[in-house]
Amino acid sequence: MKKRIDIEKMEPKAYQAMFILESYLHNSELSKTHLELIKIRASQINGCAFCINMHTTDALKQGETPQRLFLLNAWRETELFTEEERVVLAITEEVTLISKNGLSDETYEMAEKLFDGQYIAQIIMAVATINAWNRIAISTNKPIA
Repeated sequence: MKKRIDIEKMEPKAYQAMFILESYLHNSELSKTHLELIKIRASQINGCAFCINMHTTDALKQGETPQRLFLLNAWRETELFTEEERVVLAITEEVTLISKNGLSDETYEMAEKLFDGQYIAQIIMAVATINAWNRIAISTNKPIA
């Protein structure tokens, strides 16, 4: 891939703002498992190799199983994910693919049965944040470290 600009160097204040969002997410009530599942699944959908590599590595360090990571893109076809994780993954897919139909009433209502409003807001913020990171990494050809 052809080398492109390094946004972190060109626009450090913008990058710093993104890291503030990351800090917020890491200090939120979101479980580490939910947060990494969101990051990996959105990155799979967006085709962001840099982020898939980073977040699968992070998930494995946190105790995630390789089997669940291998099957994450087919989560609907397996019983390996809890009800809460399935709702988080559904939100992740629907918000990431927002131009298709957006976050459906059905998925939102399932989330309301399992999570309070603050947790749902944190899920949505996590999805929005990783989608921004994916777009930055893909558009700048960010190399895998």
